[in-house]
Amino acid sequence: MIGLLVMAYGGPNKIDEVEPYLLDVRGYRPTAPEIIHEVRERYREIGGRSPILEQTQAQAAALEAALNTNGQGFKAFVGMRHWHPYIKNTLAEMQAQGIEHAVGLAMAPHYSRMSIGAYFKKIEEVGSPIEIAPIQNWHLLPGYLDALASRVRATLERFPVEVRAQVPVIFSAHSLPERILTWNDPYPEQLRATVEAVMQRLGDQPHNFAFQSAAISDEPWLGPDVSELIQRYAEQGQKNILSCPIGFVCEHVEVLYDIDIVYQNLSKSLGVRLERIEMVHTAPPMIAGLAELIRKTAKEKNWL
Repeated sequence: MIGLLVMAYGGPNKIDEVEPYLLDVRGYRPTAPEIIHEVRERYREIGGRSPILEQTQAQAAALEAALNTNGQGFKAFVGMRHWHPYIKNTLAEMQAQGIEHAVGLAMAPHYSRMSIGAYFKKIEEVGSPIEIAPIQNWHLLPGYLDALASRVRATLERFPVEVRAQVPVIFSAHSLPERILTWNDPYPEQLRATVEAVMQRLGDQPHNFAFQSAAISDEPWLGPDVSELIQRYAEQGQKNILSCPIGFVCEHVEVLYDIDIVYQNLSKSLGVRLERIEMVHTAPPMIAGLAELIRKTAKEKNWL
């Protein structure tokens, strides 16, 4: 049996978990009460919890099913970086079930030392005897790109037919501190490559890229922010905008709050209609593509 460790960021399952969750995110540095209050309110506005665990479990189940169509014997497990079930606890469960080899996959397509690198650092810190074969990025996986392009086309159909060709697409991903640029970090370039590859599938649709969800911090973060592009388009007389978050594969607070509430309210105040794509979730082309990538990774280790 080959293991598959499917990883995601994690999120609180109820309002009471927000403070300890933030403590984990911030490396157990104290969090200012006003920030705790602000984040609690954000979760309250999206229903009092994060849906990321259930959505990641659904992705893991879909991957396991796709991998086992040929009876190859993969078993998927879910581990979270900053909340339950923690990666370390999931590795312990995998070991208890006799897993000796596993492919590690973070459900985020673009590599940064601060993001994907941090998942695999968590694995290293555990010191598990399980041999992990890491998938570092999948930002140009054809199934992921096809799923995004399909979602954009479906969302464009919500707009009147006479304006669809002029609706700009704002691609977005989570901002990171500007200091990653001094590391020659591949994150910004991988995001650009994803946008270019999706646009090759879409054709001449107007588009742009911006960052979102910068943390409350004293240091500068990558920009511009999506809000700046929305304001710029509004000033140019644009009445319709399509939001395509490419850095996320399911709904969590950065999508449900930052896009669906903050950017939506901004757009309405400017007289702009903002429509967001349905997230790729368990889109069959993406799941099939990831399953093939997982198989390839296992074969390179001579596990298959």
